Amino acid sequence: MASYIESSLSRDESVKEIFTLHWFAWMPVITWAILGLPTLGLTLIIAIYQGLSLKYLEQGLTNKRVILKKGIVSRRTDEIKLRSIETVEIDQGILGRIFGFGTVKVTGRGTSRLDFKNIDDPMRVKREIESVSSPIE
Repeated sequence: MASYIESSLSRDESVKEIFTLHWFAWMPVITWAILGLPTLGLTLIIAIYQGLSLKYLEQGLTNKRVILKKGIVSRRTDEIKLRSIETVEIDQGILGRIFGFGTVKVTGRGTSRLDFKNIDDPMRVKREIESVSSPIE
């Protein structure tokens, strides 16, 4: 089954990068699962929901846009065309700096903004977006 990003490509559009989550993004899922033992499995529902949310999250870059897709059964997508990108910022806390993950914030014209959270190697992701989004025209 093709991913949303692959199935939504327009003519002459190609996938440049799929942004992967850092392993640290799975820590809340593991914590909820462990807490399921003393709570007789009640928190396992939260762990399963969070795990599926991460599994079906898609974040990527094509030669025309940046894409963020969320949803397990339903689907919510946010996209910014590369020519509309104004800034690409990185937000990293102490743990993010130590373990190499963070949030990459892509701001477009107007009020559009995408937050790629818990991204592995956010500096590389920033460089990828900026290298593809440099003036094409």
